[in-house]
Amino acid sequence: MSDVNIAKRKEKCENCTKQCNKKQSDDGANTHQEREEVNGQVHEGSQLLLSACLSCDGCLSEEESLKISQQSLEEVERVLALNKKCDVSKHKVLVASICPQSLPFFAVKFGLDITEAAHKLCGFLKTLGVQFVFDTTLAAGFSILESQREFIQRYRRRHHDSHALPMFTSSCPGWIRYSERVLGSLVTPHICTARSPQQVMGCLVKKYFSKQQKLSPEKVYHVLVAPCFDKKLEAVREEFYNSLLETRDVDCVLTSGEIYCLMEQRKVSVEELDSVPLDHVLGEAGDVALVRHEGRGSEGFLEHVFKHAAKELFGLDVHEITYKHLRNRDFQEVTLERDGETLLQFAAVYGFRNIQTLVHRMRKGRVPYQLVEVLSCPGGCLSGRGQAESEAGGKVDKVLIQQMEEAYSSLPIRLPEVNPALHTLYQEWLQGQDSQQASTLLHTQYRNQSHTQPPHMQW
Repeated sequence: MSDVNIAKRKEKCENCTKQCNKKQSDDGANTHQEREEVNGQVHEGSQLLLSACLSCDGCLSEEESLKISQQSLEEVERVLALNKKCDVSKHKVLVASICPQSLPFFAVKFGLDITEAAHKLCGFLKTLGVQFVFDTTLAAGFSILESQREFIQRYRRRHHDSHALPMFTSSCPGWIRYSERVLGSLVTPHICTARSPQQVMGCLVKKYFSKQQKLSPEKVYHVLVAPCFDKKLEAVREEFYNSLLETRDVDCVLTSGEIYCLMEQRKVSVEELDSVPLDHVLGEAGDVALVRHEGRGSEGFLEHVFKHAAKELFGLDVHEITYKHLRNRDFQEVTLERDGETLLQFAAVYGFRNIQTLVHRMRKGRVPYQLVEVLSCPGGCLSGRGQAESEAGGKVDKVLIQQMEEAYSSLPIRLPEVNPALHTLYQEWLQGQDSQQASTLLHTQYRNQSHTQPPHMQW
């Protein structure tokens, strides 16, 4: 990159930093003492999500900007248009995967229960030319089980590995980017290596399903519907790109809001859409029973790992988890005790103001937790800016979020441990839980990239 471009980017980034700091000191939180007192609270008009920052081009490289520009409806329509032409060599099989946190958005917008909304959405996607539509809950099950296993391994080596604990969850790309770009070695060795549900789903589609369909991975175009803009950045990470076949595990991420806007643009009537059941990754016949994992709407990594660790490490069965609110509802902790002794202490930390509190404590060596579930969006994944903004834009629609939470909680819970499809795939696809195949396809690594953003960046 030329010196001129570097100078321009530095100027942009420094100005962006000033604006971030200014925006976060609004509403009278102008002194250091006042900022400390409200650090964990979310204030209307002053909150700034990392996704809002990443939407500008100040912190994105030219290569990233180009890749992000391809994560669009226009790109999907380009692929669909090629399929309509006679050149069969350029035809691609379109596969769509829908995050379970996106389904409540469509349920509320359509005025239907989640299952019927999923069927209507599936019907719409298939009218576009998408041939297979999946739910990513199965992929999330892999991510949860691998996170459980990794936590147990880290806990058992905690006395001779200073980076073993605390373990931070890795499913939120906003948090991961902040860790790699700003926090560096303070945090990255602590991040769980289990791939996010999105990227496990990418592997399932490109490395298992495509093979079942007798297709080369590059002949499959995989679209993922998510509640969060930052998922676009995750999809273009270099470790999820096959340079030999020139294909990504996830070719395009579209937010729930983008799909809904497309429906509005095309004046699609929900009543006129066919109700089409979702497809099975395993190719089984029959409807897919929509279920959810335990937790607050973000796959429940904390709850699953907590219960598993209690049983595996201490022989205790935990049936119900009680959250203790600390600064606010987005900074909570859970504790496992026996005979007055604290055995485990986990925390759920959502939103960048709370993350700053966590990082501040970590720098001072005052983090008592063995695991922290970290998400960049206050309220978790259901509050992703790709679906939770008001129609006017810019602000979170609290009524919509409450309705989505109610819709999501209506789904029945199923533990990934008892999902027969996961056991089948572990054996048929991965050659067992402890195999090299499972380690390669279900895990990744995170690296320090602190040089790409100014060290004084604050949130």
